[in-house]
Amino acid sequence: MSFLQELNNANAFIIGASQGIGLGFVQKLLQDDRFAKIYATYRQPESAVDLLTLEGEYPDKLTCLSMDITDESQIIDVVQKISAAVNKLHLVVNCVGLLHEGALQPEKSLKRINSESLIRYFQVNSIGAILLAKHLLPLFRHHERSVFASISAKVGSIGDNQLGGWYGYRASKAALNMLMRTAAIEYRRTSPKTVIVMLHPGTTDTRLSRPFQANVPPEKLFSVERTVNQLFAVIEQLQDGDSGQFFSWDGSRLPW
Repeated sequence: MSFLQELNNANAFIIGASQGIGLGFVQKLLQDDRFAKIYATYRQPESAVDLLTLEGEYPDKLTCLSMDITDESQIIDVVQKISAAVNKLHLVVNCVGLLHEGALQPEKSLKRINSESLIRYFQVNSIGAILLAKHLLPLFRHHERSVFASISAKVGSIGDNQLGGWYGYRASKAALNMLMRTAAIEYRRTSPKTVIVMLHPGTTDTRLSRPFQANVPPEKLFSVERTVNQLFAVIEQLQDGDSGQFFSWDGSRLPW
């Protein structure tokens, strides 16, 4: 039996939901009657207008919370707020990711690398996810099936790396994969009903990918809605033995 087949009155938590894939997940789950409560985080209210509008339209189902994933105290505060309202989570999707930010751009060569940029990549793309795993564990310790998915990237596959470049982004996504795979091993002992996976969404038409879409064939550039539907289909088919694995948007397993 897959994860979603037995869902009813479920609770979801979407991290990084102000736009892009995270917002798409919120929109999809709002239309799914199996989910009773959805918690969603954003970093800046000015970039979360659509999300906050949805909260106004679905006040009984959607709760939006401000959180910076690089600040552990904010993670703790948000988890405490969720825990005060519900005692379990069934679906968590971490959609936070950083590829470019102002002067921070993917490095095309070694001469572009600097320690500040590397630290920023790891703070956002790697460390935040494992801090979530740390603090969300009590909400996963129940007797119903649950899934904790992190949006990773195929470029974080060491075995698949044939082009080079993008040092910080690649390395931080590879670190995300290792951290979450390691967490999956511990979760098997402490929260055995939880499946932890990493998901490659494909190139999606979002702010993150927009500067790098020029050479992407139209058929390989996905809308947010298509990406969310594809990833949700992968989540629906997850089995207990899939915990700690790295899946592409089409359900295939990616090399480490």
